[in-house]
Amino acid sequence: METLKGYQKKFLKGLAHGLKPVVFIGQKGLSGSLIGSIRDALDTHELIKVKFIEFKEKQQKAGISKAIEAETSCRLVGIIGHTAIFYRQHADPEKRKITLPLRLTKKQ
Repeated sequence: METLKGYQKKFLKGLAHGLKPVVFIGQKGLSGSLIGSIRDALDTHELIKVKFIEFKEKQQKAGISKAIEAETSCRLVGIIGHTAIFYRQHADPEKRKITLPLRLTKKQ
């Protein structure tokens, strides 16, 4: 999956605003079952929130978010407070719920 552009992240943050976290990361941190839960949630919703319960430091949240991106092939949209927003487009075009906006370049 290619990286998200700034305007696409802004669009996804707007969509995520009303969502509740679907995965919670506690004191055990990342485990195989947690990664499986995140994969399942991304397959179902495409856009999810993950809440950090135990990890309150910025570096810890950033490190765990990078690991989630690597393990699940998703993209980090942003971290707001103790909540991270992740997006992964569904592999089946017919099951996609979110269409990312595209910017057209101006010809001069």
